[in-house]
Amino acid sequence: MRYVPLAAVLIGASMLGGCDGGVLDPKGPIAFAERQILFNATGIMLAIVIPVVIATLAVAFWFRASNDRARYRPDFVYSGRLEMLVWSIPLMTILLTGTVAWIGSYDLDPPKPIASSAKPIKVQAISLDWKWLFIYPELGVASVNHLTIPVGTPVSFELTSSGVMNSFFVPQLAGQIYTMAGMATRLNLRADYSGTYRGMSANFSGDGFADMYFNVDAIPPERFAQWVAMTRRAGPVLDSKTYADLAKPSAAVTPFTYHSVASDLFESIRMSSVQSDDALCRSYPTSMRAEK
Repeated sequence: MRYVPLAAVLIGASMLGGCDGGVLDPKGPIAFAERQILFNATGIMLAIVIPVVIATLAVAFWFRASNDRARYRPDFVYSGRLEMLVWSIPLMTILLTGTVAWIGSYDLDPPKPIASSAKPIKVQAISLDWKWLFIYPELGVASVNHLTIPVGTPVSFELTSSGVMNSFFVPQLAGQIYTMAGMATRLNLRADYSGTYRGMSANFSGDGFADMYFNVDAIPPERFAQWVAMTRRAGPVLDSKTYADLAKPSAAVTPFTYHSVASDLFESIRMSSVQSDDALCRSYPTSMRAEK
């Protein structure tokens, strides 16, 4: 029995050894704040769970069959004090965790800009089947399945989907946010440390979902400027024709870049879904009348 605690520690350490690169290893202010909410909520719940577990074991031990001092009260029905204790504990847990979650949700509202002296970089993200397209509208370049951002600079995202609903998620930098056809959602994040962080789709979207991930390279601003200059010198042009080819379903697409992007392409992609839905709605009554 003396080796049981040591075994528990070793097993726990081996399991936690794989917790690298996730929500518990934040590299930006949004992810740090989200981890703190997670820790606060866990601490509040453990403050209730641990005493309850100890009390359960203590009650079982005290009322064991061999304890002659324990009072057996088969006619016990109601106690106002016990009733207040039993209901006040979960009520306080709900109030505390709810308050923490509400304050955190307000402070970390995805569209809320990040306070910084640096000018934010704008990125337009489109989820396709089954890949990610990132457009830098102010820089005139784009990339597929790869995102490059400068360290210490806020990144302001505008996101949409070319088809089914998806979810943009970079665990070490920010929480997830959904992408929906015909709509534009917004998200802000910032990387405070250089490195490569894994991004992914967090919403199942079909056969190629398992390969729908990308790397986020956070590099110093001077290297980011070099990357933009290099990207502008190579690669195809992203216009309506090349986008139509890109939008065709494909999985495990090797990252590549576009050296130029047609103006207002993101808005055209977003509105195309709206127009398709409108056309379907207008044609639906006609088809129904034809069937009749």
